[in-house]
Amino acid sequence: MAKTGQISVQTENIFPIIKKFLYSDQEIFLRELVSNAVDACQKLKTLASKGEATGELGDLRIEILLDEAAKTITIRDNGIGMTSEEVEKYLNQVAFSSASEFLEKYKNETNIIGHFGLGFYSAFMVADNVEVLTKSYKEGATAVRWTCDGNPSYTLEDIDKDTRGTDIILHINEEGKEYLDKYKLESLLTKYCKFLPVTIQMGTRTETTYEGEGDDRKEIKTEVPNIINDKDPLWKKNPLEITEEEYKNFYRDLYPMSSDPLFWIHLNIDYPFNLTGILYFPKISNDLALQKNKIQLYSNQVYVTDEVKDIVPEFLTLLHGVIDSPDIPLNVSRSYLQADANVKKITGYITRKVAEKLQELYNKDLEGYQAKWSDIGVFVKYGIISDEKFAEKAMKFALFQNVDKEFFAIEAYDEKIKALQTDKNNKLVHIYSTNPTEQYAYIQAAKNRSYDVLLMDHPIDNHFIQHLEYKLPNTSFVRVDADTADQLIHKDEKVESVLNEQEKESIKGLFENIVKATPGATAVLKDLSPTDDPISIVRPEFMRRMKEMQALQGMSFGDFPDAINVNINTNHPLICQKILLETDDTKKNSIASYLVQLAKLQQNMLKGEELNQFVHTSISQLN
Repeated sequence: MAKTGQISVQTENIFPIIKKFLYSDQEIFLRELVSNAVDACQKLKTLASKGEATGELGDLRIEILLDEAAKTITIRDNGIGMTSEEVEKYLNQVAFSSASEFLEKYKNETNIIGHFGLGFYSAFMVADNVEVLTKSYKEGATAVRWTCDGNPSYTLEDIDKDTRGTDIILHINEEGKEYLDKYKLESLLTKYCKFLPVTIQMGTRTETTYEGEGDDRKEIKTEVPNIINDKDPLWKKNPLEITEEEYKNFYRDLYPMSSDPLFWIHLNIDYPFNLTGILYFPKISNDLALQKNKIQLYSNQVYVTDEVKDIVPEFLTLLHGVIDSPDIPLNVSRSYLQADANVKKITGYITRKVAEKLQELYNKDLEGYQAKWSDIGVFVKYGIISDEKFAEKAMKFALFQNVDKEFFAIEAYDEKIKALQTDKNNKLVHIYSTNPTEQYAYIQAAKNRSYDVLLMDHPIDNHFIQHLEYKLPNTSFVRVDADTADQLIHKDEKVESVLNEQEKESIKGLFENIVKATPGATAVLKDLSPTDDPISIVRPEFMRRMKEMQALQGMSFGDFPDAINVNINTNHPLICQKILLETDDTKKNSIASYLVQLAKLQQNMLKGEELNQFVHTSISQLN
């Protein structure tokens, strides 16, 4: 005879609360119900190992059955099952968790996913009616059916059921009809249940094999179970037993469209918290935003999220891979982390392991480390900027690369440039290029003076050099085309001008009249070497950095005026002889204008009408 009753809840509005507020994503109903089914199988294995469950366990598995016509989804397991009394106790008392009770009793002997009694009730987000058909593993147990239509009332009755375990039948409502699509359902199983420790099957698939050779070769098609998950994922295995190819294959499985990773770290710790996982160092693109949120967080092999910023330091969100920990505190819906001391410990552990791995690579294979620096360097620089503890370790394996593709540890590089690149304030001046092609002439000029030029061409480098200047007070950086670069070389030597003051004023007046047409331009006389360019255009380092930082952050610099210096080399023959001695004012102005245009061309500043005029002038001079 069927029995009816009221589910024991604090409020009759519990179901609307579950539907609208408890879970942030409707689709996680599948994760919760399959996780419960896994628990049922794991419990039975534990009891069997203790001799408390007799009889043949058989092939423990979970089946997902879809009936589009009947609009039902069934989650079937052959695990521990429930008696009528247990159904009353566990399904009719919301938030009373059988998993919690079982865990307390066998806490040192099993691994149970569910921590909350509310998980089962996520079913009502997508179902108008839920049926539970269950039979306990206990000898002589009677099978029962529990039904509920989303109100606090339920029906419980005895039924005939031959096999041990539980079927949860969801009668899908209009709101959840998208889950009746086979491919949608399978994709969700793959997302949330891909690495659960009990076999999960959804229907069958066709497997094609071939027999014979040549004309006798036959194609054989066989229907086999469609297994969704890998019960023993790579991160749960002993690292000593895993080959390099297996690590790469696992990465390809996680990220099918990605290039092979550079290297990886296998995490495995059981005190003071439990954590396993594999973190991969991917090849980095210039768009850092595209690289983030690729680490998948699991709790006992159940997928939780790829939002791991509260566990992994920001700079390591560029890594890819898997972290699995039952000790990461989640809220009841597992949708976000809760504040906990373990999270800080886990964060610190991951940071330390990454630093140790990079130091190991640096020590064991410096050449290989250097070859990967264009990718590794992004992590290291990002970490130095954003994480003080990581920075302390990273300064030992951070590298500078110059435009000649030579690598140096930071301390070694500072020693290399100290003799020539120390300014009048005893600061080490690091000259760098952001684009060796566009800044070629400036690089060559620096090399002619025996200066070394670093390569700083990644978007993160602007932040990195400013951070180093802040942390290392005796360090400064100037771009190779900056206004200050020419002032630091041979600080104790002074190049004398061949022009007297009157001649200088004449030259300055000529060029001031020419450059006034260029917004923000100022004519500046420089007493440089005769071998330096006659005209060079530079920007104040501070102003240029401000513009670059704002551009990097997607901000407009508004109407803030550009500021450039047009440097006139008073010792170049074209300035101190040809222009100075030219008596024809028109020709003198033409030569000076042409030299300024050449300098602008070199800085990619010559455009539109001015560029067109320059080309025609150049052609006419060839006739």
